[in-house]
Amino acid sequence: MNNSIAKEKIISLRKKRSLEDMRFKYYGFTAMCLSLAVLVFLLYTIFSKGYTAFQKTIVLLEVDYNQEVLKLTPDSSDEDMEKGKFFRVKKQAIENFFPDLSKSDIKLVKKLFSTNVDKEIKDYFLDNPEVINTKQQIWVTAHSDVDQLLKGNSRRDVPEDRRKLNDIQLSYVDQLVEENRVKQVFNNFFFTKADSRHPEIAGVAGSFMGSLFTLFTVFILSFPIAIGASVYLEEFAPKNRITELIEVNISNLAAVPSIVFGLLGLGVLLNVFGLPRSTPLVGGSVLALMTLPTIIIACRASLKAVPPSIKEGALAVGATKTQAVFHHVVPLALPGTLTGTIIGLAQALGETAPLIMIGMIAFIPNIPTGLTEPSAALPVQIYLWVESAERGFQEKSAAAIMVILIFLFMMNAIAVFLRNRFERKW
Repeated sequence: MNNSIAKEKIISLRKKRSLEDMRFKYYGFTAMCLSLAVLVFLLYTIFSKGYTAFQKTIVLLEVDYNQEVLKLTPDSSDEDMEKGKFFRVKKQAIENFFPDLSKSDIKLVKKLFSTNVDKEIKDYFLDNPEVINTKQQIWVTAHSDVDQLLKGNSRRDVPEDRRKLNDIQLSYVDQLVEENRVKQVFNNFFFTKADSRHPEIAGVAGSFMGSLFTLFTVFILSFPIAIGASVYLEEFAPKNRITELIEVNISNLAAVPSIVFGLLGLGVLLNVFGLPRSTPLVGGSVLALMTLPTIIIACRASLKAVPPSIKEGALAVGATKTQAVFHHVVPLALPGTLTGTIIGLAQALGETAPLIMIGMIAFIPNIPTGLTEPSAALPVQIYLWVESAERGFQEKSAAAIMVILIFLFMMNAIAVFLRNRFERKW
């Protein structure tokens, strides 16, 4: 009797534990599904709002390259051509864009075109100087308001006083569509231009180069210092309270908010050492300080993963401790170190707060060519565009997020490749 009761209790407990295991698996599966759903929703939101930024709207414009208007001759030098009166040509072309336009209508039509039109007219002429004294059909960039309207990002069924384009301008746009004088093409400006006050010609080239220069500075500063600190702490430093305190502080620094490093850069690098503001050199230095703990932790973990027999074998054949460490242990730990470095660089790529603190939030309309030139960075550029009220910048901010996500995916893919390709199994 007692045996049967005990057996029933054991069976009941086993069923209870089995149910608990099933519930735990169900909860875990549900959490994973919810996480994937949130991730898919996030990516869908970003890509659905940003993919249209990879296209721009262009309008067919008839341009008369009259030499009297340009103040040029067929024999003009290249320097004289650069100084041609192309803004007059643009003005004349827009005035003749529609027949019988009044002065008020001309002003409305001008707002349908980008401010970059005169430069496009000039570039076409400089590439084809033989078109002087001829009329040419040229596709030029439309204004952002027209672009957003044709992409469906701007509504036209709202009161006129709440629209960027009034009823007359809408009728002109409809006429252009009916006459096939407007179309959408690949937006090369997005990848070749820097920031601009006008959404239709703003791009990420300046901020992308700024991020590349910043990451280069981070790598140059943090990688050798992190390897040196890791090797010393792991292989040469005496085990005492001082080294224990250093190790604890390294772990704590990895959890310090990034804005603290920005304050450090503002107070030390800018105010004490007087380095130039808003440059990749300062931004990279600040982010290098932030990335150091991550790389040191990864490097030390890789050094610990190397079997002691490697170093002992080198010592047994007569190598010094320094030779054993740098000729045998460090090379074997390098794949894991590189993986941690790339992860640290990916983290630095997405940081915004430290860069804002050192002034990399300024409007920079040029593409930087060096470490000491003023520049923006991709996260800061996204922040600036999101803060703008223009619909065109909202589209550009989502597209810039797509660019930075693709860049991050590539960096993580490289880290995974290096780990799988060079990691040794012991």
